[in-house]
Amino acid sequence: MKTKTIYIAGLGLIGGSLALGIKRDHPNYEVIGYNRSDKSRNIALERGLVDQATANFAEFAPRADVIILAVPIKQTIDFIKALADMPLKDNVLITDAGSTKAEIVIAAEKYLDPSKVQFVGSHPMAGSHKSGAIAADVNLFENAYYIFTPTNLTRETTIPEMKDLLTGLHARFVQIEAAEHDRVTGQVSHFPHVLAASLMEQAGDYAKDHELTNHFAAGGFRDMTRIAESEPGMWTSILLSNQEAVLGRIADFKTHLDNVAQLISAGDADGIWNFFNQARLTRKAMEIHKKGGVDSGFDLYVTIPDEEDSILKVLEVLRGISVMNIRINEENREDINGILQITFKNQKDQAKAMALLGKHEDYNVTL
Repeated sequence: MKTKTIYIAGLGLIGGSLALGIKRDHPNYEVIGYNRSDKSRNIALERGLVDQATANFAEFAPRADVIILAVPIKQTIDFIKALADMPLKDNVLITDAGSTKAEIVIAAEKYLDPSKVQFVGSHPMAGSHKSGAIAADVNLFENAYYIFTPTNLTRETTIPEMKDLLTGLHARFVQIEAAEHDRVTGQVSHFPHVLAASLMEQAGDYAKDHELTNHFAAGGFRDMTRIAESEPGMWTSILLSNQEAVLGRIADFKTHLDNVAQLISAGDADGIWNFFNQARLTRKAMEIHKKGGVDSGFDLYVTIPDEEDSILKVLEVLRGISVMNIRINEENREDINGILQITFKNQKDQAKAMALLGKHEDYNVTL
């Protein structure tokens, strides 16, 4: 079998998970890596994410058939500039894993030679609250969108070669222009992080005079603000590399808030009802609940009594099945059962879990 050398710069959650996915379907490929920190390099080697690792980015670049830049956006652009002056293999394929694409594509087209280098922008749309090589997961990208943004350095064979390389990710590949990618992710990813952080800032200020705010912040507030715990440095970089789109979404949202404020001020019950109903219908029509939606998972909802060890008993039934996440959807009442939401990475695990839990009369299980 033909072998290739894959060089991954950045051995954190994304880079490490890419390495595992590549090794799953291409065990004959050599996967080598760069990371600045000794800790991540050592973990990557110990876990078998890569075959060799270096702290000098330039050291391994000339050996690579494919170079994946899984580092922050500014560093990605710096590495693209550096690669332009390195003795790379002819027709080496270079890609990235950045959350914004326009600035990276512009840099690639400016600095790289299309007669010698292939380049396509990439964005694997999956993540975790965990970070570092220790968190790398071969199933991280399963059913998630993996976006390609072509450039004038993208050849007819570039994206098919990338898809073949990444078959082990079990992702859903999509092709889109870089500018449109940034506009869409500005709405569904970048602006929501601004909104979540703003809600936390507002609640924090309000809690100074209304202490119970901190105690009553559960349910919907918790769900809406979960992403406010994201890493600040990464999101600073994302917002500054997608300023126009994010500022546009902020301005547009102000208009929506003003509109609902007018409905409330006017006591317009029909208008308020339509406001919430339209939001409900719009959400139902989106792919949020469907296979292939961004950050997609497969959920089961289990009704559990408020008793000691209830959750442990459910998890014991599911022993041997990989669980992606669990969450208690509690209500602020003590006289009703809670709902345990269990998320799986694939439909097979979801179906197996439902069958196992269905054998127990104590549990009411729904999809």
